[in-house]
This record gives sequence, structure tokens and C-alpha cells, in this order.
Amino acid sequence: MTALLEVENLVKHFVARRSVFGRPTAFIKAVDGVSFGVEAGKTLALVGESGCGKSTVSRLVLRLIEPDTGHIRFEGRDLRALDANALRAFRRDAQIIFQDPYASLNPRMTVSQILTEPLALHDLVPAPHRRERVEQLLRLVGLEPRFARRYPHEFSGGQRQRIAIARALAVEPKLIICDEPVSALDVSVQAQIINLLLDLQDRLSLSMLFVAHDLGVVRHVSDRVAVMYVGRIVETAPTTALYSTPRHPYTEALLAAVPKADPALRDQVSAPRGEIADPANPPRGCAFHPRCPYAVERCRAELPTLKEIAPAHWSACHRAAELSLRGVA
Repeated sequence: MTALLEVENLVKHFVARRSVFGRPTAFIKAVDGVSFGVEAGKTLALVGESGCGKSTVSRLVLRLIEPDTGHIRFEGRDLRALDANALRAFRRDAQIIFQDPYASLNPRMTVSQILTEPLALHDLVPAPHRRERVEQLLRLVGLEPRFARRYPHEFSGGQRQRIAIARALAVEPKLIICDEPVSALDVSVQAQIINLLLDLQDRLSLSMLFVAHDLGVVRHVSDRVAVMYVGRIVETAPTTALYSTPRHPYTEALLAAVPKADPALRDQVSAPRGEIADPANPPRGCAFHPRCPYAVERCRAELPTLKEIAPAHWSACHRAAELSLRGVA
């Protein structure tokens, strides 16, 4: 199946330090050769610890940040080749839901104004019918139409995120990028928002790129998972395969860090020890080797590349074929 969104060898380095003459002398390798695809109607989860570059990827896909090199294709179109008008038209097809709805919603605008703005910007609904469309959007995300006259500060965190989802859906997109959409919410509210996203995906045939650090949440949302570490994807696989038989030590450690209510289910694999590698000065070889209990000399000297270990299951680990790593049932 042809992917709706294709990302190939995406690179973004930020200048960390300059000389007295203004020349860059150090770079933060936020995204360093990332490739993946999102199929129509499916969800790809992009996971990893804070600082691994996953949120930067989500912004690069929408060209909110310009990539240094690489290709981004949406329905076969090269997004880096689009002019301003074509890029504006593309953003009707691809929308983003940010982590903090309080920061992403204009506090000076009512909910009605927030939801009407994209309708007017893309000239989707005639002015006399926009109020009716706002009411439809609010009902779609589980809010009452009377809330349209309120301001964002008058809502709870979960309600604000529902408004952010309604704003993203206002232009009838094909792709939704969810950038940590539930990490700032209580656990019970997280479940409500996750269920809402799954219901909307089924009803509207949406594709999703779901960015998160919580593998416990990702399991219920995604069809496929890509694990990032220090700007690179180190493992990608169908969700069931990745959880049951991880093929990279970093994935094993992330799965072990997922809280388990039943003590009998807690294994001996510990969460990743130490700090995430510095993207401005990553270690030689595999970036995970200083924290990896399975590292050998080759890991310290040679950078591993993604290889297909099993059907549709790729890993960037020199020892992927020989290690027997623990997953979760």
C-alpha cells in the first residue's frame, strides 16, 4: 500500500554555538536521517524519551520548521518544493494537535472565534452557516454547543484539548499529527481523549502520526511504532510485534519502564539508566551504548543502520539477531 505520508532521510541540525565571526562551530543534531511512512487510515506512533527529536520531526513534516535535507512527500507531492500558496493548501490536508492546549489556543478568542478562523481562512463554509458548523464540531468532540461563547481559560485541560481537536478537524484534514496530546492530562482524562481520537479516526478515516513518550498509551492507539533515540529511529515494527518481541535494547528498556499495576508482571529489566546522549556531542558508534547492558566493542566504534530482522520489523542494533529481549504480554 502506498503511504499517505513518506519521510526519507530527514535531517535538521540547529546551531548550538558560533565563533566570534558568526560562523557555526557546534550543532545540535535534533533529527539525523529519519525515514518512515504513514499509510492512509492508519496510525504511526513516534516514541522516545524527551529530547530525542520526535516533536521536531512533527514540525518538520508540516514545514513549521524547514529541514536541512531530506524528502517529505504527501500523496506523492514533494512538500519541500511547494510555494506559499500550495503549502497553505496542503495544511488543510494536514493538521497538528499540540501538547498544551492552553498555550496553543488564543486566550483572547472565544471558542466560536477559534473554530471559525480556519473555516474563514480556507473559505470552506459560507459566513451564514459557520455558526452551525461550529456547533457540529463541538458535538463531534463531545462538547455542548453553548460552550461556543466561552474563552479557553473557562475550561478544564481535557475540555481544552477537545477544542484543539475540533479546531484541527474544522478543515476536514486527511492527516492529524498528535504531538504529545495527552501527556499534560490526568490519567482518566487521557483515556477519554484517546478513545475520542480512535472514534474520530474510525468515523472520518483519518491517518495519524502520534508523537508520545508513554508506551502504555501508544499501545492502544497505533498500528505501527517507530522508536527514536538521539535524532535517529532505532526500531520500527507493527505494534503487536514491537511489544511482544522488541529487537533493540532501548525499546526493551522503555517497555520495562511502563508502570504495571500487578507486581507479578514486573520483570527484572530496569528502565534506561543514565542520561540521554547529548545530541550536540553524541558518542561514537551506537548512541545508546553508554546505557546499554548488551554493548560490545563494535557498538562503541560502528554506527548501526536499520536492518530488517523479521518481516516489517527493523532494528538498528548490531546484536539484534542474537539477543533475546523481553517484551510485554
